[in-house]
Amino acid sequence: QNYLTNAQLMSSFEKVKNYLLELNYEIIKENEETGVFIINAEEKGVANMILDCEGDILILTQHIVNLPAGDGDIYKELLQLNTTLVHGAYALADAEGKTIIFRDTLQLANLDLNELEASINALTLSLAENINRFLGYAKGSVPA
Repeated sequence: QNYLTNAQLMSSFEKVKNYLLELNYEIIKENEETGVFIINAEEKGVANMILDCEGDILILTQHIVNLPAGDGDIYKELLQLNTTLVHGAYALADAEGKTIIFRDTLQLANLDLNELEASINALTLSLAENINRFLGYAKGSVPA
C-alpha cells in the first residue's frame, strides 16, 4: 500500500487548503487531523462539498439530490450523464439508491491547482447543464 506519511498528509492538507483559497472557495469547516474540508461557492453550485485527504488520494464529494423513490430510468440517465463528464462521476451514496452524489478522486502526490479546479469545474458545468433534470429527479420524474 502506498499511503502518505503523517508529514506528507499534513503538507497535502496545506497544499489543498492553499489551492482552495486561491480558487476563492469558502472553507466553512476544516479538520487537519482527519484531512477534511467542507467548502462552498454557491454562485458555482457548490454547497457543502466535502474534500477528504484520504491516504494518498483526495476524494471530492458533492451531494446533488435526494430521490423520493428509486427509479431505473433515473439510474440509466445518470450512467448516460457520466459519459459527458470530463472528471468525476455521478453515483448513488446509499444502498437504497435515494441519494445522488458527484464524486471524484485525485492523486495527492502530484495534485496541482489546475487539476483541482478542473475537477470542481466539471461538476459545476454539469450542474448548470442539468439543473432541470435534477429538479425533476427530486420531484420523482425523469424529464424528457
